[in-house]
Amino acid sequence: MNAPRVRLHDVEAFERWTPFVRPFRFGAVTVEGAFQAFLRVVVEVEGHGRATGMAAELMPPKWFDKRSERTPDDTVRDLKASLAHAVHEAGGLRRADTAFGHHVALQERQLAWARAADVTPLSASFGVSQVDKAVLDGLSRALGRSFVPVLAANGVGLDARLTPDLGQAAIDARLAAVAPGRSIALRHTVGLMDRIEGPDSLAGELDAAALRFFKLKLGGEPEADCRRLVEIAALLDRRCADYRVTVDANEQYTPEALADLFARTQAEPRLAALMPRLLFVEQPFDRRVTFEQPLDATVAARGVIIDEADDSYDAFPRSRALGYRGVSSKCCKGFYKALLNAARVAVWNAEAGQPLYLVSAEDLTCQPGLAVQQDTAFVAALGLTHVERNGHHYVDGFGPAPEAEADGFVAAHPGLYDRTDRVRLAVASGTLDLSSLDRPGFATGAAPDLSSLLPLSMLSPEGQPA
Repeated sequence: MNAPRVRLHDVEAFERWTPFVRPFRFGAVTVEGAFQAFLRVVVEVEGHGRATGMAAELMPPKWFDKRSERTPDDTVRDLKASLAHAVHEAGGLRRADTAFGHHVALQERQLAWARAADVTPLSASFGVSQVDKAVLDGLSRALGRSFVPVLAANGVGLDARLTPDLGQAAIDARLAAVAPGRSIALRHTVGLMDRIEGPDSLAGELDAAALRFFKLKLGGEPEADCRRLVEIAALLDRRCADYRVTVDANEQYTPEALADLFARTQAEPRLAALMPRLLFVEQPFDRRVTFEQPLDATVAARGVIIDEADDSYDAFPRSRALGYRGVSSKCCKGFYKALLNAARVAVWNAEAGQPLYLVSAEDLTCQPGLAVQQDTAFVAALGLTHVERNGHHYVDGFGPAPEAEADGFVAAHPGLYDRTDRVRLAVASGTLDLSSLDRPGFATGAAPDLSSLLPLSMLSPEGQPA
C-alpha cells in the first residue's frame, strides 16, 4: 500500500475525572484518582473521504515527570498543557502528509515547546501520542480496514528519519509481521499498597481470575522489598501451579541498592521458586541517571528494561550499549516509537542468533473503553503474549462514565467485557478476548459519550468544575 496523504481537521480534546476504588502506589507517589483525556480528530484521506478518529488515555500524576520540585498537580497541568499544545499544533498542520509525516512534524514542534516550557520529553510526547492514535483510528476507518493491515502494508508511511540506525527494509519487515491478536494473557499488577492476603487482596484476585503473570512493584528498600517478595511468593507458590513475574522499581533504586536486593533474594530460600520465574526488571534507576554508567553484570543478567527513561527515539539503543535488554511499549509514550523499537529488537536478535532483546507490554492504568482496547490490541498485534493491565483493578468498571457508554462498549465487544452489577473488563480467564477488536479503525467499535465530557482544562486538580 502506498501511504495515503491525509489532512487533519477539527482536532478537539476533552477530559473526565476518574476516581480510583483503591489507592495505587507506584514509586514515591500514591494515586487515588486521575483525569482521563479524550481526543477526537477528523481525518481527510486522499481518495477515501473523511472519517473521525478517537483516542483516550489516563493522565496520572508523577509518572511522566518525577522531579522532586514538581508537585503532583504540576505534573498533571503539564500533561494537560502537552495535550492542548499538540491539539493546537495538529490543527495547524495544513498540508497533506502521511500519518507518520504528521507525527514527525508534530513531535518536532512539541519538543521545541517543551524545552522552552520546562516540560519533560515524556510529558511532551503524551500529547503527540494521543493525536497519533486518533489519526490512525480515523485513517483506518476511512480505508475501511482494521489498523493491523494498515500497519502491515505501511499505510502510515513509517520510515527511518527518526531512527537512522534502522534501514527501511528492517522497518518494512517488522511491519509485515504484525497480525491481529485474538487473545493475550493478563499480567496483574501488585501495587505497593495492595494486600497480599485477606480482604480485597491478591489472594482474592486469584480467587476471581486464573492469573499466571504478575507485575510486582518495588519500593527501593532492599530489606523491605525482599520481605514483600517472600510474602508474595508464599501465596503464588501455594496457589499457582505455574506462574511468571516481572518487577518494577519505578526509578526508586540506586545501582548499589539493587545489587543488594538481588544478593538478598539469591540467599533467601523462600524465593527459590519465584526468582527463576522472573522475566525481567523494569526501570530500576532514576531516568536522569539511567545512562550514566553500564549495568552491573550480575544485575544485567536478570534482564533489565527501560520504561520512564524511554523518552526519545535513541533511548533504547543508548540503553542497550549499557547492558539493558529491553524497552516497554505504552501507547501513551507513542506507538510509532514502539514499532521502531520492535524493528530494532528483530534486527538485534537476528544478529545475536537468540532472543536476547525484547519489547514488553506495560500499563499506565489504561481504562476500559478506547484506552485499554487500543493499547492492548496494539501490543497483541506486535505478537506479545502477555500485557500488564491494571486499570480495571484500580477503577470500578467504566468509573464515572454514563451507563449508556459502558453498554455501548459491552455490546460491541461482548468477549472483552462482562456485566454483573456493572460493565467491567472480563478477566476471569486470565486472558483478554480481543477478537472483536479486528474491525475498521484502531480497536474502537464504540465511542465515549462526548456530552458527559468537559473540554480540556475545564477541571480543577481535584476534579471539580473550575
